[in-house]
Amino acid sequence: MIPILFKIGPLNIFGFQIGPIPIYSFGLMLGIGFLLGSYILSLELKRKKIDPNLASNITIIALLFGIAGAKLFHLIENWEMFLRAPLEATFSAGGLTWYGGLIIGMTAIILYLRAKKVPVLKVIDGLGVALILAYGVARLGCHLAGDGDYGMPTNLPWGTNYENGTYPPSRAFAIFPEVTSQYPNGIVPDNTPCHPTPVYEMILGVLGFLLMWKYFRKQNYPDGMLFAIYLVMSSLFRFSIEFLRLNPRLLWGLSEAQLIGIVLFALGVGWILLLRKKMATAS
Repeated sequence: MIPILFKIGPLNIFGFQIGPIPIYSFGLMLGIGFLLGSYILSLELKRKKIDPNLASNITIIALLFGIAGAKLFHLIENWEMFLRAPLEATFSAGGLTWYGGLIIGMTAIILYLRAKKVPVLKVIDGLGVALILAYGVARLGCHLAGDGDYGMPTNLPWGTNYENGTYPPSRAFAIFPEVTSQYPNGIVPDNTPCHPTPVYEMILGVLGFLLMWKYFRKQNYPDGMLFAIYLVMSSLFRFSIEFLRLNPRLLWGLSEAQLIGIVLFALGVGWILLLRKKMATAS
């Protein structure tokens, strides 16, 4: 793993020496994901005859509220970790829960769009196309950082060694006795190969984007349909991957992300059925 890709500097600015400044792989990929998503959204807004410059404002809102929501949900999801080291958990570079960012970020964006009197459904359709790709790209940052978002130990040929990550297996699995009990002294060795679940999610994100970009967005769907399709696809992807992830199980053997995913999947399916019914009535 490569948590720090390279360092810049030291730099001499107005007589002050700054740096060297580390460039973190997680932050870089997160930034690339946001920029790529903003570009895709601007193309979709232009296609729908909406000011494409709105994409930058929406991206900034998504960045601020999305990261805040993602951190909040991560702390709730990993409450025992937070209690053991509250400052480290709160201010760590990684440790973000996607659904927290999605829920809080989308709420802030919708409020902004309503205040601007911009057609909400047209914009969030474009967001659906952009988000599924941006998420996949950002997930690669979790993989490179080795921040604990990887999966359970595996003997598969592509099992990945995360011992040089920011959160190696000996720490990440410490609160999972069902895993640690299988190892001497109850400690999972840091060089244990694990499922590279962020890579799986990146692949699914790219495939989902291609499907939406090449097929769904070209259909004569009513406003809101693309975002509903995004909800169905993204929640299905995350629900499946979560079986390999090392997240606490809250209810019925399911994690917080899976429980939220079920709600969003049902919301997406219900939304699609409602729009299809309206289409059938209109025709």
